[in-house]
Amino acid sequence: MKFFVTCPKGIEGLLLEELKTLGMSSVKETQAGAYFDGELADAYRVCLWSRLANRVLLPLQVSPVNTADDLYEAVQQVQWLDHLRPQGTLSVDFTGRTEHIVNTHFGAQRVKDAVVDQVRAVTGNRPTVDRVQPDLGINVHLYSGQATIALDLSGDSLHRRGYRKRAGQAPMKENLAAAVLYRAGWPELAATHPQLLDPMCGSGTLLIEAAMMAADIAPGLLRQRFGFSRWLKHDKGLWRELHEEAVQRRERGLAGLAVRFSGYDRDASVLQIAAQNAERAGLAGLIDWREQDMVELAPPAPGPGLLVTNPPYAERIGDETELMYMYRQMGERLKRQFGGWKVAIFSGNAQQCKVIGLKVDRQYKLYNGAIECGLFVFTLHAERDRPLPQEGGVHSEQAQMFANRLKKNLKGLSKWLKREQIECYRLYDADMPEYAVAVDCYGDWVHVQEYAPPRSVDPRKAFERLQDVISVIPDALGVKPERVVLKQRRRQQGSSQYGKQGQTDHFLEVQEHGCKLRVNLHDYLDTGLFLDHRPVRRHIQALSAGKDVLNLFCYTGTASVHAALGGAASTTSVDMSATYLGWAMKNMGLNGFSGGANQFIQADCIKWLNQPRAATFDLIFMDPPTFSNSKRMEEVLDIQRDHVSLVQAAMKLLRPGGVLLFSNNYRRFSLDYEALAGFDIKDITAKTLDPDFKRSKGIHVCFEIRHRG
Repeated sequence: MKFFVTCPKGIEGLLLEELKTLGMSSVKETQAGAYFDGELADAYRVCLWSRLANRVLLPLQVSPVNTADDLYEAVQQVQWLDHLRPQGTLSVDFTGRTEHIVNTHFGAQRVKDAVVDQVRAVTGNRPTVDRVQPDLGINVHLYSGQATIALDLSGDSLHRRGYRKRAGQAPMKENLAAAVLYRAGWPELAATHPQLLDPMCGSGTLLIEAAMMAADIAPGLLRQRFGFSRWLKHDKGLWRELHEEAVQRRERGLAGLAVRFSGYDRDASVLQIAAQNAERAGLAGLIDWREQDMVELAPPAPGPGLLVTNPPYAERIGDETELMYMYRQMGERLKRQFGGWKVAIFSGNAQQCKVIGLKVDRQYKLYNGAIECGLFVFTLHAERDRPLPQEGGVHSEQAQMFANRLKKNLKGLSKWLKREQIECYRLYDADMPEYAVAVDCYGDWVHVQEYAPPRSVDPRKAFERLQDVISVIPDALGVKPERVVLKQRRRQQGSSQYGKQGQTDHFLEVQEHGCKLRVNLHDYLDTGLFLDHRPVRRHIQALSAGKDVLNLFCYTGTASVHAALGGAASTTSVDMSATYLGWAMKNMGLNGFSGGANQFIQADCIKWLNQPRAATFDLIFMDPPTFSNSKRMEEVLDIQRDHVSLVQAAMKLLRPGGVLLFSNNYRRFSLDYEALAGFDIKDITAKTLDPDFKRSKGIHVCFEIRHRG
């Protein structure tokens, strides 16, 4: 019999070699697969032992097909009662097209009709369709006017081994992991490099596949069902012999295994998933799972080994610059700690891999789904090892200029900071075109936001400049390197501007004009404290004594805290986000204000404003976003277009003699004085910019608005 084995794009050559190793004859490579000649036992062996295949197909008929009737007649040439019980179940996988068959669903339906009609005509019974666990899987491929009609002996794709019930983010398929390991030289390397490490292991696929290879465990051994399991020509005795042989080989392989396997990840929850997957694979206790960050990367034990990993890449997880920083960090640790090791890194971004700083021995093209990826293989020779750069080391001339600018800015602000007792401030805001970052200080922490470079800028050059920033800040400002937090600021829309970026829950307590406030430098794009609004909050504090204060679009409620500390009779904080309202409540509680006169309302602010209610506030602070299309809002907010209606609605809630402080951060904002001519309006923007934001013109605008008379 002639069989066809399918595989992911890019690993056909590996599949060819694997089939030869499994003893298959007349093996011929083709696009997305390979053919071989053999007996039924050979097909069973491939289903059981192939680590690379997706499916094993047994072609039954090849016929010229152009029309739907041609397809029907071709399918009828097969004697289906030789393969399927009259009342059995079937599924049809149909690919390809002709001039007259352009819809795969229609093609599959026509194939099903031909099978059912034939069986019913002979027996009076009819098979039914079962797309989940059919008795018989039929595969029809239509190409260049020919239809190949085949049985699917594998059932579910063979990459589904049965051990992975859960996975982490962006998981790697098992047969792709096997291809990566083969290309890296595993399992032959186990003889000379008897330890294998994945420092970003996720749900453990690479490690589990590597352990199964080294222990001679058949990848199909855990599967409960194959496509041939209920096929009428299935030879149960033959399959039982092959399965028993695989069980014995597994027992011998595990008993003789002399490899140390280690999996590290910074996410404890995904490590738990990995351990559960390994246990299902029969590898419990064989792999050392450890929660560890890249900064601590070191070999698990002395001696050579293979480090293989699939780090995140920007197309799917994380921002490019932040990932480049991680890749560089990994490269430095490898050069310092891993002399004598082999390293294989699988990534969808070659630019990120280049910043590792190692010379590539071999490079292979592979595909993760539709994403073209590269496997980069390195050999770390001891004589090439280099120590990590020491703190306080020599910096480039440009980097030193940046450091000097930081010191100059700090010196210029120091008297003001001391006089006003300010510990949270902006030190640098893209002062030098080469270093397009904002540097904010929160006590002894530094928050760095990189403005996303235009596409015309070489990503590696932008990364090198960011490296300068990160490397000089600790020395220039006298802070610990681990207290420098990096984020990349891109243009945001809708709820993404407030969306969570991480999950550290690392909150700091800071002080501002007598208020205690919680900030989070790691998990969100913004920290919970808009530094440029510091003078606005101080102004609110000064105006609030005995007043009923409304804080619309309240975010984390910092303005409400200032109002309460200023002696407000009541505060009302309104925001759509339950997360930020909870943050606001904690800020108020931190200062001894909770319940009673301080209300927190979760609502769409625009909808809430437009509900009929009496004028009950003496001071209103409104700082809407520039733009929002959040799904939770009934309408899209565009501040330039909508500010007139927002101001008019807010003024209806303001008592005579009260004031509305209206602010926003749209840099091209223009207030429509004509439409708001019925109010007294005073632009106080200049007074609401402290010395640390005098260089950042347009960071925000602010107006005092009152009723006339």
